[in-house]
Amino acid sequence: MSDLTSLSIAELRDGFRSGEFTAREIAEQYNEAVAGGRALNAYTVETPDDALAAADAADKARGAGEPGSLAGIPLGIKDLFATRGVNTTAGSRILKDFRPEYESTVTANLRKAGAGMLGKLNMDEFAMGSSNETSTYGPVISPWRRSDGGNAPLAPGGSSGGSSAAVAARIAPAATGTDTGGSIRQPAAFTGICGIKPTYGRCSRWGIVSFASSLDQAGPMARTVRDCAIMLEAMAGFDPKDSTSLNLPVPKWEAGLSSDLKGKRIGIPKEYRIDGVPAEIGALWDRGIEWLRDAGAEVVEISLPHTQYALPTYYIIAPAEASSNLARYDGVRYGLRAESEGGLDAMYAATRAEGFGAEVRRRIMIGTYVLSAGFYDAYFTKAQKVRTLIKQDFEKAFEQCDLILTPTAPSAAFGLGDKTADPLSMYLNDVFAVPASLAGLPAMSVPGGLDETGLPLGLHLIGRELDEQGVLNAGLAIEERAGFTATPKRWW
Repeated sequence: MSDLTSLSIAELRDGFRSGEFTAREIAEQYNEAVAGGRALNAYTVETPDDALAAADAADKARGAGEPGSLAGIPLGIKDLFATRGVNTTAGSRILKDFRPEYESTVTANLRKAGAGMLGKLNMDEFAMGSSNETSTYGPVISPWRRSDGGNAPLAPGGSSGGSSAAVAARIAPAATGTDTGGSIRQPAAFTGICGIKPTYGRCSRWGIVSFASSLDQAGPMARTVRDCAIMLEAMAGFDPKDSTSLNLPVPKWEAGLSSDLKGKRIGIPKEYRIDGVPAEIGALWDRGIEWLRDAGAEVVEISLPHTQYALPTYYIIAPAEASSNLARYDGVRYGLRAESEGGLDAMYAATRAEGFGAEVRRRIMIGTYVLSAGFYDAYFTKAQKVRTLIKQDFEKAFEQCDLILTPTAPSAAFGLGDKTADPLSMYLNDVFAVPASLAGLPAMSVPGGLDETGLPLGLHLIGRELDEQGVLNAGLAIEERAGFTATPKRWW
């Protein structure tokens, strides 16, 4: 039998429905691949029995002529999504051995569509990181290697580094991710895959461990634009359990895919031409502009004047919300409880000191500071006002264009350990991704090529609110013209 792990979701779906192979055969090959790729540390928990049980149900449904849209497709699930009876730890020691009695809405939707679960994917602790090095389970290793002889292990991006590494390494056909300030798009760019953050509210946040509630959004990470459309259709939908969920029908994004961009205007923000970015990033951006022109689009220069304030705004708002959200982890109800001498307050302090890693503690301290008396108005209130200005910048820009094209990240993947000593350098990885998150807009990374050392680089598309179709279509136009087929060599 051929290697089924080399096929896209669309190819697996079509082959399964035509009877070319069974869902069980797909699951068995992927279970073997997951076991073979353990050196990447992409999975924190493997669930081969879940994948096989869902496959058997899919084979039975196909026999009855009623397969779901993802029947026969086993997926990797980021360890931020609650999965009933299966460890859900958000990459943190403080949630060690937590097995929820409930299922997140997104994973429940995927199961309704027929998908199985290969396991839970490693991630930066509480989604706080850009390299997947803050996880209590240790760093995820990118399957990519530099072509210039450098053998140092590379970061797969973060916080969805386990998801990006698993998809790129062919140990998952696709995976769920979450994006607070770029955590789907930046790792997708680092590993040569596609990833889309939909409009805030498209996917329910219920059952997703919270980082920053006004920013967190689930989305798919897959090998192709079409696969992202298939996944997103299954993940999205109104959820009355989530007060931020949009009560709107889910569009047929796959059926609406078209790479013909005639009549579309693509905005190029002048503020994104920043100093210090490698020349090859700018060269790829210029090629992306020509690809979209070739697809029929008109290219116009636009201005997003408050872009320079996006990163500091994000790193005030997100830690502030994290400080509030993570206050629930106190050793009383679930997760880790540290032994301590003294009363309740001592137990709280010992549990949080022992359970949270350095980056999480750093962000809690920042967030608590900006919310404290005397600093709330100076920092948090001002940041919220700037966030409004950033959103208004996009609204004005979209009066002149339909979509915006930028690079995804300011560099290719860096080595593990290269930036851990300098948090500000790590935070700068999100410079192109954060503005769309602050504005709640749909945005997608699509692989555009390789740098001079053979590492992937991504192009970044931002759309109007609710225009996932436009983003996907422009992504498809880039995908067709870039012809990106590079894959990392198997080295385990």
